[in-house]
Amino acid sequence: MSESADHTPRRTDPRTFAVRAVSLLSQLVLPILVGGYAILDDGNLADLIVFFLPLVLAVVGANILFAYLRWSRLTYAVGEADIRVESGVLSRAARSVPYERIQDVSLEQKVVPRLFGLVEVKFETGAGGDDDLTLAYLPESEGERLRELVRSRREGTTLQPSDPDTPVPTDSSRLLFAMSPRRVVTFGLFEFSLAVVAVVAGFVSQFDFLLPFELWDWNAWREQLAGPEQWLAGMGFLAQIIGGVFALGSLLLVGVVTGIVRTALREWNFRLERTDKGLRRRRGMITRTDLVMPVHRVQALRVRTGLVRRLFGWHALKVVSLAGDSGSANHEAVPFAQMEEIAPVVAETGFALPEDTVEWRRAMPAYRIDDFLIGFVFMLAISAVALAFGRGFLALLPVLIGGTWMGSHEFLAWRWGWHALGERQLYTRRGWFAPDLSIASRHKLQSVEIVRNPLARLRGYADLRFGLAGGRLRIRGLPLAEARRIRDAVLTSMAEQDFSAVVDDAGSVA
Repeated sequence: MSESADHTPRRTDPRTFAVRAVSLLSQLVLPILVGGYAILDDGNLADLIVFFLPLVLAVVGANILFAYLRWSRLTYAVGEADIRVESGVLSRAARSVPYERIQDVSLEQKVVPRLFGLVEVKFETGAGGDDDLTLAYLPESEGERLRELVRSRREGTTLQPSDPDTPVPTDSSRLLFAMSPRRVVTFGLFEFSLAVVAVVAGFVSQFDFLLPFELWDWNAWREQLAGPEQWLAGMGFLAQIIGGVFALGSLLLVGVVTGIVRTALREWNFRLERTDKGLRRRRGMITRTDLVMPVHRVQALRVRTGLVRRLFGWHALKVVSLAGDSGSANHEAVPFAQMEEIAPVVAETGFALPEDTVEWRRAMPAYRIDDFLIGFVFMLAISAVALAFGRGFLALLPVLIGGTWMGSHEFLAWRWGWHALGERQLYTRRGWFAPDLSIASRHKLQSVEIVRNPLARLRGYADLRFGLAGGRLRIRGLPLAEARRIRDAVLTSMAEQDFSAVVDDAGSVA
């Protein structure tokens, strides 16, 4: 593809037809197996041969034909100012996306397209979901070329070389962070999940031939564990304890294995590199994604951890960017690492972790007290309704349980909620169960607003809201004088930033 405009409509790679056909057929496997089993279970072999098999062949043929029609009726063209895509078999749709509306271009490889050497090119407009533009599928070299072409035209630079048969030059890259298989498995241990248990239970309940008894029949499970000699049943109460431990251990094992598998599928061969275009992240076992995060588009950072993983020093780093990543503005730059591994990546984005000299401050206690009192009044109203209906005991529950929970929540939120104003950055830290540190550049903030409701005006505190492209930032319950001081400092920093200049990834003005 040349740098000059090419309005000639092009089709995606012809192998797209094969990929779509395979994908459509894979969706029919389970319905075909279920239907075939149901017919055979009734002993209707003749119906299977005479009616079901021809129906299956007709459906498969129709899906293959539809895949071909979709491929043949989809074209794209690269213009001077936009990318145009026309699609549709019966109803035609033509869409044009200007380059300046495209925030980023990512490449994705699922398992079937990867077998054919194809990629799915996603043009992210920031709207998310179906509003983003997708081309599926193109050869890897063409996907790379389209990504570089869109970025060059969006930034007003020239793409070289212009010969469409010449490979796109590879950016000089420097590895910032990678996860070995051992690190991925360790990460999976902290991604414990029991969501799959409900799915498996539902699947088994629909196919009773997989178990000779009801899934939730405890006596049946105990008999199976006891074996033919029924030695476990003879142990009485101890048998119930052993059975309970076994059941709990089984659930824990399922959760651990599920977490490891999910993490491995998502994070396998994770690599974060610093390239000429920004931070390039590649990851995935079955679906391989290739995403570049331009550094000059990074608006803020988030460093998060969890209740258990923080005991071992594990954290995650996300960058809040103008572009969207799977419908979100938060890109996972480092999903699982120690702070000494995260610090160099933070430095590459032009940000800095808070220093020891940063002065941290909390919200006013009055703000948290007021929040508690408002919630407690609501609990009292519920108790009054219960008492009016003669439910004396139930009337105490909202006050005791609700009041205790709200009081604990507000105290912990005040105890672990901090904010600080640095020379170049704004910091917020919150959460005891899952600590979260947000870092925003004072120069990249787009607006600042002081918000005060009637109670806040009466009690002398205020909230600060900051406009942040791709995210949001708020500091609650500040003394009014401090809120005004932070607002004035941020406005001064914003005035120093020339947003009309386009800053490239290296930090120079283009």
